[in-house]
Amino acid sequence: MLGIGIDYYIFVLIPSLIIGGLASWMTKRAFNKYSEIGTRRGLTGAEAARLMLQREGVEGVAIEEVGGFLSDHYNPMSRSLHLSSKNFHGRSIAAVGIACHEAGHAIQHSRNYAPMWARSVLVPVTNICTNLYFIPILIGVIAQIPGLAYLGLGMCAVGLVFALVTLPVEWDASRRAKIAIRQAGFLTTQEQSGASKVLNAAFLTYVAAMVSALITVIYYAIRLGLLGGSDD
Repeated sequence: MLGIGIDYYIFVLIPSLIIGGLASWMTKRAFNKYSEIGTRRGLTGAEAARLMLQREGVEGVAIEEVGGFLSDHYNPMSRSLHLSSKNFHGRSIAAVGIACHEAGHAIQHSRNYAPMWARSVLVPVTNICTNLYFIPILIGVIAQIPGLAYLGLGMCAVGLVFALVTLPVEWDASRRAKIAIRQAGFLTTQEQSGASKVLNAAFLTYVAAMVSALITVIYYAIRLGLLGGSDD
């Protein structure tokens, strides 16, 4: 049966788990290290984010504390920046770096940054496609309806498009954070290096997601005979 053979686990699931797990480990390792190192200026993550927004003239963004580990995110619908407790109250290198990264997303929103707008549009479509794409592929193969199987592949590819669009959004938010941290003097030169390591490690999780999505699309394209494979 398509998609649940041993080749799926060998060529898709296992590599994706390894790549994603390695990226996650690197992020947690960097965060745990630099969340224990305080900064000379002593700003909390929430204070740094607020100052960064003020410097950029961005108003009306609420900064709120949320539970969870590395649950930090920006919600464009409510124009609210959510920081996990350790980063909201923390005065560490990691807290300042991550908080400023999220503030970078708020600035992107205020500047109508095109990739962020595209990602927001893709969110509901991606949620549907990535959860249901396997159904038309399976039915199309069993019922020998190529068009239906190709529709499923197209739905699968939406996840890859979303992952690709996400990369510039996340990279740009970190770029804005690094510039603000340096220009505003939130961190010393040595501390900036630590913040960069945290942000760069976090970016790798998005690269891993993109690679995983790419592997999945290539696998099904081969299984459907579009890349030289067979449609068995």
